[in-house]
Amino acid sequence: MQVAIADFLNYCIFEKGLTDASIQSYRNDLKMFSKYLGDDICIQKITVLDIENYLKHEFQSGKTDTTVAHKLTSIKNFFAYLVRTEVLSEDISATVSRPKLRKKVPRALSVDDVDKLLDIALLSPFDYRNKAMLELLYGTGLRISELIELKVFDLDYTACVIRVMGKGRKERIVPIGEYSMYYVRLYLEYRDAFLKGKNCDALFLNSRGEKISRQGFFKILKKILKEKGLHSDVSPHTLRHSFATHLLNRGADLRSIQELLGHSDISTTKIYTHVSDEKVKADYHTYHPRDHK
Repeated sequence: MQVAIADFLNYCIFEKGLTDASIQSYRNDLKMFSKYLGDDICIQKITVLDIENYLKHEFQSGKTDTTVAHKLTSIKNFFAYLVRTEVLSEDISATVSRPKLRKKVPRALSVDDVDKLLDIALLSPFDYRNKAMLELLYGTGLRISELIELKVFDLDYTACVIRVMGKGRKERIVPIGEYSMYYVRLYLEYRDAFLKGKNCDALFLNSRGEKISRQGFFKILKKILKEKGLHSDVSPHTLRHSFATHLLNRGADLRSIQELLGHSDISTTKIYTHVSDEKVKADYHTYHPRDHK
């Protein structure tokens, strides 16, 4: 089992070119599955019932539908690889049904709340950096992982576009609005203050002159939310949702939003039509004179 998992992870790294986050996710999921079965189990001895019992065990342990579905996806991809490499003659995971997931409509901030969040007084180099990060996150709809991986040379200041390496190492070009570009340029004037003589090509740096981490960004965001009196559950992904929702509400084409977000499947982007529908309903109930007696 351990050898098969190691071979699969190497395949994901060297042939599929998956991101570090995806590799770690597969590693964790398969490690837990292996631990449940017993690390010394022979691959050929695993049955459909073993997989189903494992998923049942995860549900009983309090795991959500989404988490269990994710674990099953990892298992299915693992067994598909074992069949492809002829370790197994049959994919026993193919008959295991995925849990039905309830579609969760993503939460988006109002335009007023976004304005409030982005209204940062520029008093120190940290303020310039934080302002630039938030403006860029909302102005482009980037994932937080994509934002912190940006390099200085990923920005084309003439064409006003940014080169982004998304999920599955798929590259896309995203336009940058005037606001975002303006504040990124301002931040770059202070970027050397973070470097402190070090050599780092990451766009956004921490106080040690290194690439800012996901955890570091979260701490910054939570601090700003508290200062602004905004909901503490706002995340970087909330800004991504807000970006897409505000574009859609102002008439942007769903295909264009799909390209900007880097979604490989349009069905993923369609969740934002539900957000828009909710706004239509809310506006009707708020503004129609005959809605209430």
